[in-house]
Amino acid sequence: MKNLFLLVILSVAGIASISILSSCNSPAEKVENAQDKVAEANKDLEQANQEYLMDIDKYRRETNEKIAANEKIIADFNSRIEMQKANAKEDYKMKVAELEQKNTDLKKKMDDYKESGKEKWEAFKVEFNSDMQKLGDAFKNFTTDNKK
Repeated sequence: MKNLFLLVILSVAGIASISILSSCNSPAEKVENAQDKVAEANKDLEQANQEYLMDIDKYRRETNEKIAANEKIIADFNSRIEMQKANAKEDYKMKVAELEQKNTDLKKKMDDYKESGKEKWEAFKVEFNSDMQKLGDAFKNFTTDNKK
């Protein structure tokens, strides 16, 4: 009876061991699963990179439009110089030249930006947006100051 009980326990343990071992993935299956995961990760990375490059392109187009609009405003300011009183002309020219230089600097900064990762791109955009906002405020303040 004791031997029979021991035989039953060993049989159950053997069957359990075989079922556990057979349910584990074979090394070939593990490699295949890993390759699938790598392929999926590469696909996700490529998609993220495409989105990043599209974001840069879109932002550059939007920025170039704003800079072109600023250039038109500067041209308008330059055409108004002749209407200024003689004592205000030099000051007006100097202020317009400062605005033009800031606009040119921003255009160059945007043109010189090289793709260097999403984090750096986001930081660049924050700083660039701040600079563009300051320039826009300078244009508004300039027109307000000259209307007084």
